[in-house]
Amino acid sequence: MDTIASFFSFITTPVSWVIVQFHSVYGAIFGPDTGWAWGLSIVSLVILIRICLIPLFVKQIKATRAMQTLQPEMKKIQERYKNDKQRQSEEMMKLYKETGTNPLSSCLPILAQSPFFFALYHVLNSIANNDTIGVINESLLQSAQKAHIFGAPLAAKFTDSSSDVAALDASLTTVRIVTAVMIVLMSASQFYTQRQLMTKNVDTTVKTPFMQQQKMLMYIFPVMFAVFGINFPVGVLVYWLTTNVWTMGQQMYVIRNNPTPGSKAQAAYLERLTKHVTDHGKTRGRGERAIVKAIVAKGRDRNEYERKFINGLSKAGLAAQADGTVLKGEGAVATVTEDGTPATGGAPKRQQPKRQSKSQRQHGGPKQAGEPTTSLEKSDEPTDEKPGAAKKTAQKSGSGGSRSKAQSGQRKGGPQRPKSPTKK
Repeated sequence: MDTIASFFSFITTPVSWVIVQFHSVYGAIFGPDTGWAWGLSIVSLVILIRICLIPLFVKQIKATRAMQTLQPEMKKIQERYKNDKQRQSEEMMKLYKETGTNPLSSCLPILAQSPFFFALYHVLNSIANNDTIGVINESLLQSAQKAHIFGAPLAAKFTDSSSDVAALDASLTTVRIVTAVMIVLMSASQFYTQRQLMTKNVDTTVKTPFMQQQKMLMYIFPVMFAVFGINFPVGVLVYWLTTNVWTMGQQMYVIRNNPTPGSKAQAAYLERLTKHVTDHGKTRGRGERAIVKAIVAKGRDRNEYERKFINGLSKAGLAAQADGTVLKGEGAVATVTEDGTPATGGAPKRQQPKRQSKSQRQHGGPKQAGEPTTSLEKSDEPTDEKPGAAKKTAQKSGSGGSRSKAQSGQRKGGPQRPKSPTKK
């Protein structure tokens, strides 16, 4: 570790200068020789570095999602050229070039902060060896050696001997307890960060080897931190624990507000977004508009959660626009008054035509007032005939009917004569 740290000795002066500047501020509050002053100086160094690395973190997110979308194509290439490794590599590079992705982009934040990590390790190791380094002079060196965090010196390690710890005015048992607790917290934060990435922010509809690799790293990284952590000084453990907590919080924010499409985090996000949009009738902020715009642009390629989001807006009488805004759909929802009844003044209801009688259908629709009616049409006007006259009329009509039957060759009563051809 000392050999690797020596390669980054060129950056020890800037790192030591930043620590000294923060120490001058916190030393005025907590005292220059306290562990709070030096410990908070290291924490502030981490926060400053991570703020500067936010653009790289954004690139890491984009690169990770681009690699996730390319996994099906990469799997096809591996199966097609499984017996030709050289052609497989060429096709992979061609795919990266066409899509503009870089597999190393996901490692940019870790690679970028590695020099600062090893430079801090070199500074703390020099303090433990009673050597001045960078802008840390003799007086600052003595102040740093007196600083203790929960009874453990900043430069002490889990593997130090009793004599080394006694030289720093501390107890070996205290140092090992403090370092062990910090190593466990460091490994646990690393495991939780990787786990929430795998369980919440991964597209569950696509099963690729990339997911299996991430699951392996979820268990390998904490073990690696635990093994290497016993050789880290307390100050470096403070640095690494702080950066892990920062990464965990930063990732939780990204998963909540900009989840991976098709993941469980996207389902939860779109559910919250649907509730907010239906309550207020609009999107809030540029981030929400960008997500709605991307969903609208997908069209038929939307996943299950995105289709559910669009359908939820439609049921509420809203429509997502191509620019990411949300407007009320045409005629989707009726106006309702305060008492819950439909409001008047809206579009009139469509009137169903009255059903016509048979005679009206035969003679081209209903008659207008004043038009004469034929003998076949029923008249709705009341007649002046008496009941007796009506009865006589019915009898006459009955006799007339019998007469007409008799004239047609049929007898009134008895068996009917069969019709047969006459013999000549």
